Amino acid sequence: MDQQLYAALGELVIANRILAHEGVLDDFGHISLRHPGRPDRFFVSCSRSPELVDRDDLIEFDLDCKPVELNGRRPYLESVLHARVFAARPEVQSCVHHHAPSVLPFTVASTPLRPVFHMAAVLGSEVPVWDSRTEFGDTNMLIDDIPKADSHARALGSGSAVLLRHHGASCVGTSLAAAVFVSVRMRDNAELQSRAVALGGASFLTPGEIEQTGAMLLSERPLARAWQYWRARAGYSGI
Repeated sequence: MDQQLYAALGELVIANRILAHEGVLDDFGHISLRHPGRPDRFFVSCSRSPELVDRDDLIEFDLDCKPVELNGRRPYLESVLHARVFAARPEVQSCVHHHAPSVLPFTVASTPLRPVFHMAAVLGSEVPVWDSRTEFGDTNMLIDDIPKADSHARALGSGSAVLLRHHGASCVGTSLAAAVFVSVRMRDNAELQSRAVALGGASFLTPGEIEQTGAMLLSERPLARAWQYWRARAGYSGI
């Protein structure tokens, strides 16, 4: 394994731990990373809770979700969700699927999730909701095959996040740090928006504020600062 890939997979392990520590991922949910040298491949853990993920748990897949080598490990049933997002969005380098408790009310209620504070500008103007029933009727509510995964990717479109009706959310980024940033800020925004509505109503960022602030936050310096902070909070100075 070359040095670049080794370092990237170490960061993927840390990203799992960060998202668990920040309460975005719990015993379920997952984060993936596109192969830094093979854009037609990606890595995601085997079926294991994110806080426990280590290097040996990472499985390499192609974009049809065919594993390169399982070595007795069992994949997540929703690994295909990541595969088809990577297939649909060549610029995406990382994808998070989560069930953050503060976000779940927006998968149930009719109120749209929209940015209410500057850090959440990375979500875009409004987060779409994917409803599996539209194409597939009643299901087990998992994205566990290519047709459902492709439908989910279409709902995500060119944005950074999509809600899954009565299920959770998916967030993407052009780097591992960016996908983590979007996921954490989605969690924060959902909590703040709910509190504001409970106080009598919420106001939202303007389209211009969202465009300019989102681009600034996803640039190198803010992402590096946030990543270093989350690593420290999760107890990782290196791996």
